[in-house]
Amino acid sequence: MGLDDKIKNAAEDISGKAKEAFGKATDNERLEAEGDADQSKANIKQAGENVKDAFK
Repeated sequence: MGLDDKIKNAAEDISGKAKEAFGKATDNERLEAEGDADQSKANIKQAGENVKDAFK
């Protein structure tokens, strides 16, 4: 896994956490769900990259 991919995944995860927190703070369920989805997407990408690394 390239460093760029790690950075992008980490940024997406952090962005998702921020969105989720802001959604909770403002009672915005849509924003909270978007943040949760962003985190899930980042975690799935990370898992896929880890599988690729395991086969190298």
